[in-house]
Amino acid sequence: MSSSPSPAPFSRRSFLASLGAAGAASLGAAGGLATSAPAAVGSRRRGMEPVILGSGRHRYEWVEGWAKLPEKLSFGNTHGTIATDSKDRVYVNTDTANAVMVFERDGSYVGSWGKDWAGGLHGMVLRKEADGEFLYLSHIGRSEFLKATTAGEVVWVKGWPQSSGLYKEQGQFRPTSIAVAPDGRIFVADGYGLSYVHRYDAKGEYLGSFGGRGGEPGKMQTPHGLWIDTRGGEPRLIVCDRENHRLQIFSLEGELLEVRKEELRRPCNAHERNGDLVVADLTGRITILDRWNLLVAHLGEQPEEGLRAQNGVPAEKWQPGIFLSPHGAHWDQHGDLYVMDWNFLGRVNKLRHVQG
Repeated sequence: MSSSPSPAPFSRRSFLASLGAAGAASLGAAGGLATSAPAAVGSRRRGMEPVILGSGRHRYEWVEGWAKLPEKLSFGNTHGTIATDSKDRVYVNTDTANAVMVFERDGSYVGSWGKDWAGGLHGMVLRKEADGEFLYLSHIGRSEFLKATTAGEVVWVKGWPQSSGLYKEQGQFRPTSIAVAPDGRIFVADGYGLSYVHRYDAKGEYLGSFGGRGGEPGKMQTPHGLWIDTRGGEPRLIVCDRENHRLQIFSLEGELLEVRKEELRRPCNAHERNGDLVVADLTGRITILDRWNLLVAHLGEQPEEGLRAQNGVPAEKWQPGIFLSPHGAHWDQHGDLYVMDWNFLGRVNKLRHVQG
């Protein structure tokens, strides 16, 4: 894994100004900143034909070089996911001291925070609440999950679910994902630990657990990603049961409702928009399902099996329009799609939605 150089000088004042009044106020309280093959190979930046993926209502242009990082700053290992806020800011978590990096929609770099959370921020979801927008995050190395403002002020931190009686020691709990229901209940997936999903109230107090290791329905093998599915009537919990190569869908009380295996390899994370679900599949592609969880499209499939699900693929083997090891995928409110590959150098790409 490569280490990221220190970022270019970036003042607290300029970052607060960029966040706006609400973000500055919340930060000031605590002082904490710190299968669709591409239609063409190339990019507009290089004066060539654009790379187009998909068709119909899921047609996208690959935006080469979207993230405009300052000189001497890199993503570093990208082993997390992506979120966006109501102002179209894009949040990317990485394994470096710039644990949460913030960008404008056009890729302009705003700043970063989270030095104290370096080396393990993995799960992340943004939620709009009565008093602002907040990020909920999980840390695999510290066996913790937390709530923070978008500017980096930590609201609370919770540790391993000792009261569950399922763990002998803290280090067995390695939470990979976090999701928040409309009523505020919190779900945390122990994807790199004992493969349970834990339920909490809105304040992070433990309520119960379900799952655990196994291959039968209701059991899990690396429940890597969580998403609250609001595409139907009652909200449901989608679990990306990665090493069982499936999605499992539960009620918010933990009752198994549906198992979906078709067209999936190793699902890592999911996100919904306008009735569709995008799944980041570690084995080299993005999958889009409709509201009935039927296949709509595969995007950016990696044709070389030896490059799929590999962290150490060097930049010279990257190709526009083709993914490596998708670890996170997220639509913004305009329908543009952001995808993070699991890669030691750091790879985050934008797919701009275009009319079919």
